[in-house]
Amino acid sequence: MNDATTTGAPARSDRIVTVPNVLSVVRLAGIPIFLYLVLVRHADGWALAVLMLSGITDWADGKLARLLDQASRLGAVLDPLVDRLYIVTTLLALVARGIVPWWIAVLLIGREMVLAPTLAVYRRRGLPPPEVLYLGKGATFLLMFALPLLLAAQALPAAGGVLEPAGWAALLWGTALYVWTGALYLLQAVQTARAVPVSGGPATG
Repeated sequence: MNDATTTGAPARSDRIVTVPNVLSVVRLAGIPIFLYLVLVRHADGWALAVLMLSGITDWADGKLARLLDQASRLGAVLDPLVDRLYIVTTLLALVARGIVPWWIAVLLIGREMVLAPTLAVYRRRGLPPPEVLYLGKGATFLLMFALPLLLAAQALPAAGGVLEPAGWAALLWGTALYVWTGALYLLQAVQTARAVPVSGGPATG
């Protein structure tokens, strides 16, 4: 998603039914299908196809939001939410299958649990949630690239010698960046809490 402070960024409307938002809902509907395929059926090839389709629609909704001038406040929340849900569900599914170690899941999910309460800092001050950092988008991209690669290594054993190392490299870099950007968001929330008074309360300087 684009940073709203960037010159030329599209204005966000209150529209709900837009092409990008419909694509985000389609992506959301794919999550239980993916879990069924990977955990119940062990149909790794089909599960991989669902992840690839999600990645294509993720790229398409951002592109269409700009081309059709359909950037919306709902989309600004829904798009990163669906990204996170895909990361968490894919991660937990691969941990359950023994493909990814549990400590990776602890780091990534722990980051979300630490940041979730910081949203109250902005709500109490009448502020919107912080803009998504480009570095954070890069971390999300690496994770969304790494997990399908690791799944592909299971679905295509003949190519596992290439896919698995590439997946691990992307996973480790993505995890490091994800944790780092989490620390930046946390610092931003602390600075906001100190600098901006609670709505209707006395100024805190």
